[in-house]
Amino acid sequence: MQMFTTRIATTDDCLLINRLASQVFPETYREILLQDQLEYMFEWMYSPENVHKQMREGHVYFIAYAESEVCGYLSVQQENADLFHLQKIYVLPSFQGTHAGSFLFHEAVKYIKKVHPSPCKMELNVNRNNPAIQFYEHMGMKKMREGDFPIGNGYYMNDYIMGIEIEP
Repeated sequence: MQMFTTRIATTDDCLLINRLASQVFPETYREILLQDQLEYMFEWMYSPENVHKQMREGHVYFIAYAESEVCGYLSVQQENADLFHLQKIYVLPSFQGTHAGSFLFHEAVKYIKKVHPSPCKMELNVNRNNPAIQFYEHMGMKKMREGDFPIGNGYYMNDYIMGIEIEP
């Protein structure tokens, strides 16, 4: 079994996050989204300027490593007093199936418990056609609601909102 570690990303990592996303984002959504929407969403979410903006707005990014090789990333944002949003959790294709995703999920929960030592909730949005739904259910999350969220340029995110209670 591989040894995984994480570190909190800084604004100096915006290009790295962009590069990682360019490897994983198209692979994740090529069967779900049209190419035009995929390109629009990639720019909207992962241009270095937009990653930097997200960090200023409270997204805490983590870079994950398998030994010394970058294998994925995640970001968490506190939405209100007792609610956190798992904004992003991605594992590079070459590391899928190595339990890196489970490690990242647990790192998000560990971070939330550290900054919020009382009961709270973590939610995430996941495309309703994304096979990752099974992963999130395996991690203990439940479908709570669904919605079609306009993101600009005539595109929508057609998502389930999944959640999990986090106890200290």
